[in-house]
Amino acid sequence: MRGPTNNEREALLAAFAKALFAKDIEAIYRVVTPDFIWSLPIGPTVPFGRQLASREDLKAYFDERDRLYSAMRFHDTVFHHAPEVTLMTFRVCGTFRATDATFEALGMERYVFRDGRIALKDAYWKQVADERRLAGASKE
Repeated sequence: MRGPTNNEREALLAAFAKALFAKDIEAIYRVVTPDFIWSLPIGPTVPFGRQLASREDLKAYFDERDRLYSAMRFHDTVFHHAPEVTLMTFRVCGTFRATDATFEALGMERYVFRDGRIALKDAYWKQVADERRLAGASKE
């Protein structure tokens, strides 16, 4: 059985992103499998992240994210298609609601497809403060 083509993947991912940013859970479940899992890079037990595996988990996460961040923006998003998965690389910037402190991170998400839908969104983030510091360091 063949997986979705690169064009089909990009259409699925575009519909997924639109639904995700609108927090439209029903639209999300039109492009993901019934047993879809979103694996987050952070969670209550370091170093382990957490998994969202239901409509209720997604709603709770969206509510939590709204309480935590006053702004969050994704930049430099690029898809990299491999035979079994699609990787998405990006930069994310945000502001914590409670303190107005900002953050910036590089990220990667691994998407797995099944039956013409997204089955897994496996997300990773890395803070970039050290990258900026090193880029500005003088060469010796």
